Amino acid sequence: MTDLLGPERGSSISRRNVLRGAGAAGAAITLGTVGSPMLWAQQPSVGLRKLKLAWNATAICTAAAPIAKERGIFAKHGLEVEFVNFGGSTETLLEAIATGKADAGIGMALRWLKPLEQGFDVKLTAGVHGGCLRLVGSKTHGTTTLESLKGKTIAISDQASPAKNFFGLYLAKRGYDPAKDFDWRQFPADLLPLAVQKGEAQALADADPRTYLFLKNPDLTELATNMSEEYAKRTCCILAVRGSLIRDEKPIASALTKAVLEGGKWVAEKPEDAAAVFSAYGGKGSVEDLTNILNIQDHHDQPIGANLKEQIAAYVDELKIVNVIRQRTDAKALANKVFEDVLT
Repeated sequence: MTDLLGPERGSSISRRNVLRGAGAAGAAITLGTVGSPMLWAQQPSVGLRKLKLAWNATAICTAAAPIAKERGIFAKHGLEVEFVNFGGSTETLLEAIATGKADAGIGMALRWLKPLEQGFDVKLTAGVHGGCLRLVGSKTHGTTTLESLKGKTIAISDQASPAKNFFGLYLAKRGYDPAKDFDWRQFPADLLPLAVQKGEAQALADADPRTYLFLKNPDLTELATNMSEEYAKRTCCILAVRGSLIRDEKPIASALTKAVLEGGKWVAEKPEDAAAVFSAYGGKGSVEDLTNILNIQDHHDQPIGANLKEQIAAYVDELKIVNVIRQRTDAKALANKVFEDVLT
């Protein structure tokens, strides 16, 4: 990954421009410190390409984005990135990219593959990390194993949530019929544990940081995650870039992808710093909790190229099992269609 994340060739930032910008601000900058991430973050944007990045500011797994912004990684790659926060569904986020309201975004593969199958002009360029979904049972209700879930109600935030899609296919691959063996019932996301407490559901499935925080309740117990068993090295969230940006300005799409990957590398190596940065954007949980979550997730896992295409195709085939993707869809063909290699 070191070569991939090296300095961007053809960057529009030069030492002369940096010094000119610094001079305008009345600051004296020595050439020996220009590469400092914190220095980049503090300098005015001189000759930077402006982009809009859509993300969900409540999702700790997207911490690579604020790190890339606040630690000067975007600027190092010649970019000035404005965040567009979509707190709602990730389909809305994807639509924003496709319609040009944003240039790129970070979201969940299991949420985006269905709309991408339908033809959005958006391309996937890199996996961002592994892990952020949890299936949680209740000791009170006796749902402490996968076997004990059969016939029970699982609380979810919506019927097309990545948690439902993932754990539906996860259970299907273990011999269950997700449509008949479980009752998936929708509740407001923050009230999922209350639904379990009141007996309206006997388990819940959702994403971090909520599920990590829910597990502070001693009655709740983790049954599986999207890093369990065969999914240990499968990407969870992915970077998507507007198709027209790739066609018209591929070097910019490449710079953005490299910057997000470098931000993810920072998250993996400095999770406490990443948690502190993310927390300042309004993320739920203490810095200590957020650090623990980032340590549990796999931010070293950043698939690109053929590896990412294989993972996309695998998800497509698996989503057929739970009738999210059409049975006639060719998984490899769809993976080839929605993936774009902007790094080579």
